[in-house]
Amino acid sequence: MWMLPAERHKAILQLINTKGSMRVKELSQLFDVTEETVRRDLDNLEGDGKIRRSHGGAVRIEEDHSEIPYLQRESEHISEKEAIALEAVRHIAPGDRIVLDASTTAWHVALVLPNIPLTVLTNSLRVSMELASRDKLEVISTGGIVRASSLSYVGPLAEETLNQFHVNKAFLSCKGFHTEYGVSESNALQALVKRKMMDISDKLYLLADHSKMQVRDFTSVASLDEVDALITDAGANPGHLESIRKFNIEIIQA
Repeated sequence: MWMLPAERHKAILQLINTKGSMRVKELSQLFDVTEETVRRDLDNLEGDGKIRRSHGGAVRIEEDHSEIPYLQRESEHISEKEAIALEAVRHIAPGDRIVLDASTTAWHVALVLPNIPLTVLTNSLRVSMELASRDKLEVISTGGIVRASSLSYVGPLAEETLNQFHVNKAFLSCKGFHTEYGVSESNALQALVKRKMMDISDKLYLLADHSKMQVRDFTSVASLDEVDALITDAGANPGHLESIRKFNIEIIQA
């Protein structure tokens, strides 16, 4: 349907604000205009300070619901994350293809990951740097927009890169894990990347310490029936775990 440029700009902005990011190709197909027209539209919206351009598309400018800085999160629940990480590597075998997100818990997994034949796909700068010196591992970074608060790559390029791969195991963390509201994140761009990681994986291991149980954060990532296994710490509330078992999730306490 034909639209005035101002109407199209408004519709594009609404889509980007709702989804967190959009690609030029997607917008071109949705509005039945050329990709060059979409690029001009995005340039105009960026000029007005309403969006931020990225490789192949645009992302939402987020003012609220920002992530807690990585270094602050790194200092929280350290012993629990270490225990979860040690348990997680017990489920990784030579020849596996895995994906690790940009959570501090995934970084702890990288710290104790043995130097074995393994492919690791990640959007985390710290995980990539930690694993770079291990000669038996093949490390693939998504690239994308660098998000300083999480030391991670997000946005359309990160999502497009993930779409090119298939892994047999995903080890992801979250900000909230709730029996009614599912898995949630504080940031929409991170949520979109984690959603892609889940989509390309055969088995999802959720790494969540007890502080995340029955917590609902800003944006939804997945329902509980998409989670295959939960690796948590010994301090998890038994009542919460019993509720989670009803979703046929394997619960592993470190």
